[in-house]
Amino acid sequence: RDRNAQYYQHPEDFYVRPFRLVGNVHYVGDAKVCAHLIDTGEGLILIDTGYPHAAHLYLNAIWEAGFDPRNVKFVLHTHAHFDHYGATVALQKLYGCKAFLSRADAKMLEQHPDVKRMIDWPYIEDRAFTPDCLMDDGDVITLGDTAIRVVVTPGHTEGTASFFFNVHEGEGAYRVGLFGGAGFITLYREYLTRSGMPLKLRDDFLDSIRRLREEKVDVVLGNHPGHNRTLEKRERMLQHPGGPNPFVDPGEWLVYLERLEAQYREFLVEGN
Repeated sequence: RDRNAQYYQHPEDFYVRPFRLVGNVHYVGDAKVCAHLIDTGEGLILIDTGYPHAAHLYLNAIWEAGFDPRNVKFVLHTHAHFDHYGATVALQKLYGCKAFLSRADAKMLEQHPDVKRMIDWPYIEDRAFTPDCLMDDGDVITLGDTAIRVVVTPGHTEGTASFFFNVHEGEGAYRVGLFGGAGFITLYREYLTRSGMPLKLRDDFLDSIRRLREEKVDVVLGNHPGHNRTLEKRERMLQHPGGPNPFVDPGEWLVYLERLEAQYREFLVEGN
């Protein structure tokens, strides 16, 4: 909890210098939450925008990466928790970008507004946003040379959205995948009951993992840096410039999902 308090009081200590991850995908998140910027050639797509109190860090990261936040056209949200939409209101108001959220999560925010907070942190002032566009399973969101397929994967929330798209790097073409809600902190029975959410989400989480196994993925993105070891891979990039890209690993996706399922089954066995 001390580290959380440090993050809320001094978010600048968790700033991560932005970097190109693979192809036209750049990391503009911090050390706590991931955010990814895609340069489509006809505008920018931003996936998630971090905590509300750290919005300035994300905007600065976009500038430092060499881009102008005014060129962010679409903001895609993996799910409707406050740690993934912190800068969205600022982007909407300042630059007029369109914010995307799954239809199910938009409904969840209307019916269960407390769900987005997950935990009552004393340092957070929530800045909820109103989505401009609603996403459904199977939608394809296209801007410039990038087409992102939406797969709704309930569990973490009712409308968690996972994203899949292609990138090119050198002579290679790769498929990028992001599981939109890999954590199960929201799947405690007590939390679901208190929030008025269906216990069925506990089963949905496993079903979503099984469904995602069918995807072919070469590059795994994370919701939070620990999910895909974002910062460790970045350190390897810095230590071995010009070497193989550590983010490109066709075997990582299935290993990631299998490990996640094993951890979740252990969580269930413990009776949470």
